[in-house]
Amino acid sequence: MNPPLSVSGIYPSLAQVGDFGPPRSELGIGALMPWNGKLYVQNYNSHKAGSGAGVSLRRISADLSMEVVPETLGVDGTYTNRFVHFPTSTLIIGPHLIDPEHKITTIEELRPHRLCGTSRHLTDPDRKVYVLAMEGEVFELDLLDRKAVQVWDLNDELGTEGEFKVHYKDCYTSFGRLVVCSNEYAEEEWRGERSRGRLAEYDGTAWKIIEEKPFTGIGGRHEFGGTIFATGWDAASAILEVYTEADDRWTRYRLPKASHCFDHKWQTEWPRIREVEHERLLMDHHGMYYELSPWAYGGRVWGVRPISTHLAVLGDFCSWQGMLVTGTDSASPSHGLSPTTAEPQSNLWFGKIDDLWSYGKPAGWGGPWWSESVIGGVPSDPYLMTGFDGKCLHLENHGRLAITVTIEIDFHGHGRFGAYASVEVDPGRVVTHVFPQGFSAHWVRLVSDLDATVSGQFFYS
Repeated sequence: MNPPLSVSGIYPSLAQVGDFGPPRSELGIGALMPWNGKLYVQNYNSHKAGSGAGVSLRRISADLSMEVVPETLGVDGTYTNRFVHFPTSTLIIGPHLIDPEHKITTIEELRPHRLCGTSRHLTDPDRKVYVLAMEGEVFELDLLDRKAVQVWDLNDELGTEGEFKVHYKDCYTSFGRLVVCSNEYAEEEWRGERSRGRLAEYDGTAWKIIEEKPFTGIGGRHEFGGTIFATGWDAASAILEVYTEADDRWTRYRLPKASHCFDHKWQTEWPRIREVEHERLLMDHHGMYYELSPWAYGGRVWGVRPISTHLAVLGDFCSWQGMLVTGTDSASPSHGLSPTTAEPQSNLWFGKIDDLWSYGKPAGWGGPWWSESVIGGVPSDPYLMTGFDGKCLHLENHGRLAITVTIEIDFHGHGRFGAYASVEVDPGRVVTHVFPQGFSAHWVRLVSDLDATVSGQFFYS
């Protein structure tokens, strides 16, 4: 048998193509999971059942032949969750449970919902999991009796709004907490008039909001490494929130944006944090790939290095058969809103993780301050500095008094900053500091000598 045709790691025979319609919606790849020799592909449409046909669970064999899983025909919606429950040896993907012999059970209570995350249960992890839906419903799924019961509506718990006005994206359980996120962001958030995004946690007794900003992905390696990572953004920059077990706290770090194409809740589906090489994490965030260590020493992370930039909307990625596999959301007619796109379709890319270094060179912009009211002497959030070539900083003083901004760098990566340079900025002026070619450190932060309203944005090329 001849191998299927491959074009730069993409196999046309594995394309996920939606029905021609009507309706002509979307067919993205929401979840990929290797399971006992097979690769499962869960695709999705733009909303709930009936929003566009062609959705089903697909199964790919080692010879790269693909079949539609017959038990899932007609089960359509937005499904992007994947989770392996090791105590029962069950793969949970979409509303489906898959046993080691590839027997499929669909949980009818979950089928109508837009499922976006599955995670360990806090008090009964050997039997149950949590399942999060995009409209804010959280279900408790019992994997022995296969019953799903809604336990929270996060719109009530976290002060968000329901269907069509909220986009919950992911959930993760570790260190005695269930962490969830939503990524609401539009014109009102950009202008600073509203904050409907959420990063929040439940400790077994009460819900707590960590950030009122849009967040898209949560991940880690459970208790290995002592960390939880969450990716988000605001007008100023991309954000990496890190929980460290050693000091039981969250720390906010800031990263460049590789593109403004991701600055809306609909444009960020679905960046992930996944383990794709042994005990190492690959993070896709705001148009840039990063390598990420699960370890944090002294309560600080330093192992964040940019790999490359891209424009792909990546629903998921994983390791399978020694390859890195990525799944996209490639083309959506969007019910006629995209008049030059006729057919909903997506596909997979097969390669090696080292291939990512041949993509677009790391570059981007952002910083700790965007018309920010800062307090004199209080440092900004740390901002990533390593892994880029040319660097400059633009400072704008929006106030009425001259200020001096000190640039501090952390070249060790463990949170100890030292003064590098000071820049005077007169009222109403923009001052640019250009760093010497090749200059770098792990992190950089800014400190104003006075209370002021300031913008501080780095441009890396």
